Amino acid sequence: MTSEYQQNFDPAALLTWHVAMGADEAIDCDVIDRFTTTPPLPIAATISQTAQQPSQAGPTPVTARPAQPTNGASVDEATSAANACNSLEELDAALMAFDGGLLKRSAKNTVCAGGTAGAALMVIGDVPGREDDQSGVPFSGPQGDLLDKMLAAIGILRSSTAYLATLLPWRPLGNSKPEANLLAVCKPFTERRIILAKPSIILTMGSEPGKILFGTQDSISRQRGKWQQLKIGDQTFAAIATYHPTYLLSQPHLKGAAWKDLLAVKDKLPS
Repeated sequence: MTSEYQQNFDPAALLTWHVAMGADEAIDCDVIDRFTTTPPLPIAATISQTAQQPSQAGPTPVTARPAQPTNGASVDEATSAANACNSLEELDAALMAFDGGLLKRSAKNTVCAGGTAGAALMVIGDVPGREDDQSGVPFSGPQGDLLDKMLAAIGILRSSTAYLATLLPWRPLGNSKPEANLLAVCKPFTERRIILAKPSIILTMGSEPGKILFGTQDSISRQRGKWQQLKIGDQTFAAIATYHPTYLLSQPHLKGAAWKDLLAVKDKLPS
């Protein structure tokens, strides 16, 4: 069969076309007569021929993977795993090993905690942000920068006098609102973290921590600015809620209310 490359093209016209297309220099050291040389098969034809050739090694066996649950472990399993931890290091390890279902598998990192363990002030947010998910550190990125400024205004530093955590250690897909059952599964880990960290004051940010820890359905505008006693087992902790830094970035007119909450924290912190 005669190839289209073997047709009798006018060399002068073909050279003129190449120059017009920008092919104005040779790329091979040796001159090749393209009018008489049989061109290689097109890629599609090469793949077709390769596919028709029998494999010498035979088929590769594939072992089916067991199906993984979408919802992950239960609340009872979370409670058992959390209560078995006697240190914050053990709690972080248990959380890393915990089956968080599809939510955990879709996240880049498990966001455990940041700042300084044992600090007088413990800050609890709702869910990790995009930067948190990438770094594995809570309150990263722009929201973290604002939080650092808020805390610094009352003499608190993340690096030495604050302990930071999030209620949910994995970022929901598409930054969607976390489902209640997922928050309930993570609640035992948060409560155990509070007990092991032994903070003097807990500052919750956003509405979800208050809803889960205190069982309220109030919005953050109704929660904020009110001192409450958080009872976990036989221990009690002073807690107050305020707006989340991410929310304040989009609603800067609420920074004045958040500042009042921070001043209340400052007045109650041990000197």
